[in-house]
Amino acid sequence: MKTMQKASPAAVRPLAQSSPWISLGGTLLVGLFVAQLDRSNLSVVLPQLSKDMGFAGDPFPVTSSLVLTTFLVGYGLANILGGVLTRNVDPKPIVTWCFALWSLATIAVSFSNSLLVLLACRFVLGVAEGLYWPQQSRFARAWFAPAHLTKANSVIQYYGQFIALSVGFFILTPIYDYFGWRTLFFLSGLVGLVVIVPLFSAVLRRESEAPYGAPFVEPTPPPKISALAEPGFALLVFSFVTQGMLFWGITLWIPLTVRSLGFTGWGQAAASAVPFLVAVLLAPPMAAISDRGGRRVTVACLGLLGPGILLLLLPLVSDGYGKLLLISLALGWYGSSTIANTWAILQQSIDRRLVGTASGIMNGIGAGGGGTLAGFLVGLSNQWTGSYTGGFFVLGGVVVLGSAALLAAARLLAAKVPTT
Repeated sequence: MKTMQKASPAAVRPLAQSSPWISLGGTLLVGLFVAQLDRSNLSVVLPQLSKDMGFAGDPFPVTSSLVLTTFLVGYGLANILGGVLTRNVDPKPIVTWCFALWSLATIAVSFSNSLLVLLACRFVLGVAEGLYWPQQSRFARAWFAPAHLTKANSVIQYYGQFIALSVGFFILTPIYDYFGWRTLFFLSGLVGLVVIVPLFSAVLRRESEAPYGAPFVEPTPPPKISALAEPGFALLVFSFVTQGMLFWGITLWIPLTVRSLGFTGWGQAAASAVPFLVAVLLAPPMAAISDRGGRRVTVACLGLLGPGILLLLLPLVSDGYGKLLLISLALGWYGSSTIANTWAILQQSIDRRLVGTASGIMNGIGAGGGGTLAGFLVGLSNQWTGSYTGGFFVLGGVVVLGSAALLAAARLLAAKVPTT
């Protein structure tokens, strides 16, 4: 009598299957698009919301910095803890329930006049999105071949976010102008509940079904988290801190920055979108060069060095259009060249079973910590100097250091051979 052997996931998976680029990548792209709108809506409504909640005038610089960065505090903590605590839980239910939670928190803001409630809801938004983010790296690592990781990360963790930032202000600003901030928050959360949560439940698939997911029997014991305590990973995290400062320092304050440069109304919406539109347009060729040419490290490092130099040139330009051009080229170059490649470098260098944990730590410290620091830096820069771009100048010097750290990290990590 023959012994029945357990079939591998690949053996039981039907041959005729929708492409993961569409079913998984497209679904997560749409999800991140809506997630980014939920993050960005506060930046659009701050002028009126601050009056309604009593922190307009002198308290505005400090209180608005606190309000904007509360999300990042929760986001950073949840990325780190979530990446560790969820590494043995399938990512599909995590992303689905997290989306439902932060959608409810977003809706709750629309019914409140309390600054404390706003802070609490933004913290919940940060926690839920922080738990959500590391799962995207797990989806990318499990469903796409190593040679396609930059492109996969562009689809899963990049396009949705930057498309939302490039066109989102044209969606959010008119709703705010015509219906007010309460309606904007209510609609933002409602879309997540009635569109994204059902979409995730119906389309996303479990990690055990993925071609590069967990095998039925692991060849070696699962690695300990202490395996991440190495110089290469530490330098990669430091580089991502500088990246978080660049991205969030500009993103949180871009609507008010362009207003200070003389753009109002639809012009403000258009000017706020330009940096992210540049990133979206440059992303496809940069991803192709990175994956096909094997130049991930070079493209990523130049994507920090070049933008840093551009931001350092800001004090030399007095014209509002000139400053917007430098800011747009800097963020567009960085966004299209460095983000997806940094995630690909991490995913290829870390044991597959630690990818979610490492992603959470890196994004928690980098985006959460770096973004919070940059949010206050730019806000206080405006209070002290009357200019948001003074803070952007400081960010330019920071990301030049980040470029050097990324190069050193990539060289140290390249010496390692992933176990899976």
